Amino acid sequence: MVGWNSLFYPIVAFASCLVFIYFSFGDFSINYNTPRPELDFVRVVGSQFVVEGRPFYVNGWNSYWLMDQVARDRGTGKVRAMMRAGSKMGLTVCRTWAFNDGGYYALQTSPGRFDERIFQALDQVIAEANQQGIRLLLCLVNNLQAYGGKSQYVQWAMEEGVGLSSSNDSFFYDPSIRRYFKSYVKTILTRKNTVTGVEYRDDPTIFGWELINEPRCMTDSSGDTLHDWIEEMATFMKSIDKNHLLTVGLEGFYGPTSPKRLTVNPQPELGEWAALLGSDFIRNSKLSTIDFASAHIYPDHWLKGNIQFEDKLEYTSLWMQSHIEDGDKELKKPVMFTEFGYSNLNKDYEPSQRDRFFKVVFDVIYGSAKKNGSGAGTFLWQLLVAGMEDYNDDFGMVPWERPSMYRIITEHSCRLASLGGSAHMKGDIKDLCLHRR
Repeated sequence: MVGWNSLFYPIVAFASCLVFIYFSFGDFSINYNTPRPELDFVRVVGSQFVVEGRPFYVNGWNSYWLMDQVARDRGTGKVRAMMRAGSKMGLTVCRTWAFNDGGYYALQTSPGRFDERIFQALDQVIAEANQQGIRLLLCLVNNLQAYGGKSQYVQWAMEEGVGLSSSNDSFFYDPSIRRYFKSYVKTILTRKNTVTGVEYRDDPTIFGWELINEPRCMTDSSGDTLHDWIEEMATFMKSIDKNHLLTVGLEGFYGPTSPKRLTVNPQPELGEWAALLGSDFIRNSKLSTIDFASAHIYPDHWLKGNIQFEDKLEYTSLWMQSHIEDGDKELKKPVMFTEFGYSNLNKDYEPSQRDRFFKVVFDVIYGSAKKNGSGAGTFLWQLLVAGMEDYNDDFGMVPWERPSMYRIITEHSCRLASLGGSAHMKGDIKDLCLHRR
């Protein structure tokens, strides 16, 4: 048995490479008229996600590029390969962009105007995910400029002569821009998928919606402006879509009135910058229209100065435990870490550091899940398939290229799946986890 175990994971990793090549370049068209895998909507009961009456824990990943890739390639080969690879690793939810505002391959070309070809690319992404039993967490706009973001909305308002200010933060308070965004949201939620025939708001393939990626409103450090926007937009979305879960998309920083700004925010001894970004993890997540809390984990970007790797790991655990505690005791709802990553641009970087960082993140979530806590899942940033260099950054990876990382991810998938009992495992996760025994 010892000899077999030592050979098992390298064999699995090698086999995964072959499978990826076959999926990417083989003639593997999908017949969307065949019966689709049965998926049910994910619900929240207390501080846990539930599917069909059983707890549901997320081992997820980010591939923000899915819609854009289908639009550029005019085909779904790489998206299909990514979905299949994710499923084979026991991953259950993929977070991706459901926006591209202005610019090349834009979904929304101007306020309320859409490129139907790009919309059909998003249709195909959702259909591909469904075929693999993967759910999607769809983000609706970016705080950053990539893929348009809030700055594009502000530019549109200024060009049309209705903008109150050229400040990017006017996205949150300008009535005209709020109307732009509501129009966009309604169009997305009521979109009828041209592949499946199902409206997005009725499709359980969609795990949930994320209002905005990493919102900040630095012109109002009190947090009132951003909080008002979140409250209005969440209420609006729930009036249209009562099926899906909703989160904000926060980085997780504690605001100016939270005691944790001095104990958990990054390096408060160097200044309270993280508390002055206009966001507040507890206040923003406490709204009744927000179904689960979200936070990110980037210790190597947040911690300044000569910080040792071991200190970054210790801080990661502190950060996660604090937010899970918030979910358990104050929010009383699930907490998801919807982005986490470790940069390969650190001056002392070694691949084994990323392995250890992932292991810490996964262990904290598993520890909470074992106790029926609010730690509901994680999404690593980011996964790619071969030939995706244009979308890569200092966090991206093709996991089967590094057997140790592949093993860490799949082991975590099986640990989480085991909490629901092996009798309830289905499909790829069943094959993966039962073969590990």
